[in-house]
Amino acid sequence: MFLMGKNHEKYDNSLKIVSNASCNNCLTTVAKVIHYNLDTMEGLVNTVCVITATQKTMDGSSGKLCVLVIDLINCLEKAAKYNDIKKMVKLASKGPFKGILRFGEDQVVSCDFNSDVYSSTLNAGAGTALSDHCIKLISQDDGEFGYSKKLVDLMVYMASKE
Repeated sequence: MFLMGKNHEKYDNSLKIVSNASCNNCLTTVAKVIHYNLDTMEGLVNTVCVITATQKTMDGSSGKLCVLVIDLINCLEKAAKYNDIKKMVKLASKGPFKGILRFGEDQVVSCDFNSDVYSSTLNAGAGTALSDHCIKLISQDDGEFGYSKKLVDLMVYMASKE
């Protein structure tokens, strides 16, 4: 399983079958930034897929909006204030995760993510620090369009290794 920004550089062109995951794209993007900087000791995640009344609840293209919301609680080894965590994610979104992770503080709803190309958009205003060692983060993505974009990005990367 290879995820852009997470472990795509470990791809070996001798592999016959690869996976680009799905909801893992949204989760691992944020989780990697937090773990790399603050050492996650434990975590709890809830994944919520927003669907419409006529949309399939199982995998399959609906042709309609499918927004994924990740609700992540992390217990951290290193203490950090929530404002410092926001700065850390914002910096990562402009550096090593540019085009993969987006930092946002605006109030958003599902339709704001229609055709969104990012794997994960941290909704900084929706998160909070429970303490300096425990944080709750909310991140969202377009579960169909964003996933498809990262699938193409992965294929382009794989082709460059041929």
